Amino acid sequence: MPDALSSCSILILAGGRGQRMGGRDKGLVDWQGEPLIAHVHRVVRPLSDDLVISCNRNQGAYRAYADQLVGDAEADFPGPLAGVIAGLQVARHDWVVLLACDAPLVDRALIEDLLRLAVANDSAAMVRQGGYWQPMFSVLPRRLLPLLEQAWAEGERSLQKALLREAVQGLECTEGDRRLSNFNSPDLLQG
Repeated sequence: MPDALSSCSILILAGGRGQRMGGRDKGLVDWQGEPLIAHVHRVVRPLSDDLVISCNRNQGAYRAYADQLVGDAEADFPGPLAGVIAGLQVARHDWVVLLACDAPLVDRALIEDLLRLAVANDSAAMVRQGGYWQPMFSVLPRRLLPLLEQAWAEGERSLQKALLREAVQGLECTEGDRRLSNFNSPDLLQG
């Protein structure tokens, strides 16, 4: 197996409206004294020399956490699929770890398990939890870019549906796995 851990890009999506956060930029909301993005950054920084953050606002604040910043090609926050397309367009490695900015409990072991699964099967890998796909915890081969661009051109806006147009390996995680917690509303930030 090639050493995917030394040759992957990291793509963190931080480009949403933050509606459930009252319009606040989720990645920059403090949790335990630091912005959520800082927690994710600390885990992924040692894994790659190509850390891409997809953000549609506050680029100055995100610059400290990224090697590259991208924004959606279309205005008005078109969703995560747009951010993934923008990130894949600039990613420097063949394998891209996809994470959300509001998952501060993600750990290196989960990322390494996803990478191994993707590389071993030469296909995308995504967490499955309780029978549901979790596209914000994925590893994608960069070669999926044309497929995702085609899905977008055909009107698809769901990242999950676009990714499932091809074979995806599932990494099964238990329903109570805290590493998959998304801190996407103010009440979840307590504690």
